Amino acid sequence: MLSEKMAKAINEQINKEFFSAYLYLEMANYYADESLDGFRNWFTVQAKEEVAHGMIFVNYLLDHSCKVELEAIDKPGKVYNDYKEPLDGSLAHEKEITASINKLYKLADEENDYRTRQILDWFVREQYEEEVSAQDLIDRYEIFGEDKHALWEMNQDLAGRTYVEPTINE
Repeated sequence: MLSEKMAKAINEQINKEFFSAYLYLEMANYYADESLDGFRNWFTVQAKEEVAHGMIFVNYLLDHSCKVELEAIDKPGKVYNDYKEPLDGSLAHEKEITASINKLYKLADEENDYRTRQILDWFVREQYEEEVSAQDLIDRYEIFGEDKHALWEMNQDLAGRTYVEPTINE
């Protein structure tokens, strides 16, 4: 059984994961408005991943007979002025989520909650991948973004990203 404190913290993380999906959908919509459908696709896939992450936490609480308490999801409300701003924003956001996962891990450690630590191990690895992926997009944009042909090529490449349902082995 999870402690009340851990269940509350996981419920808060669920909200953060669903907010992440909203944020990435907002970024996808920005790129759609700019006719950069590859970038739109990349962020749409990212949004789907965030929903899946939230659902992993939902199912974890339900599997432990804990109440899932869904809260309102804040509106991202960001206005982007250039193609790079969403890329920078996604990296900053992933760093915030990493910090949040680390706090959950610390709580699990303090409570000797080894089962929760085990699921969080997956999220720690996932956050590393998320930050590397976001930084890679920034690096690629900084190299190619000013060259319209190279930007088009990058956009075409991003259009090929597909969603893969995450699997977690507890």
